[in-house]
Amino acid sequence: MNQEPNNQHDADMLPEYDFTGGVRGKYADRFAKGCNVVVLDPDVARVFTDAESVNQALRALAGIIQHQAEKAQP
Repeated sequence: MNQEPNNQHDADMLPEYDFTGGVRGKYADRFAKGCNVVVLDPDVARVFTDAESVNQALRALAGIIQHQAEKAQP
């Protein structure tokens, strides 16, 4: 893989797209293992501060949805 900087101007890259502090492949290992990366909106992230709290809430919601679907079937 070419690790030399690309100094050519790309018309699609706006000045606010600054990747100088970026890390290439930061989540590549997690992706390869099948782990999904989900970005929460800031207001949601203030409530759900870790993966366990998000998973717990989603499991509870999934149970409610499943229960309602079972009740709706004749």
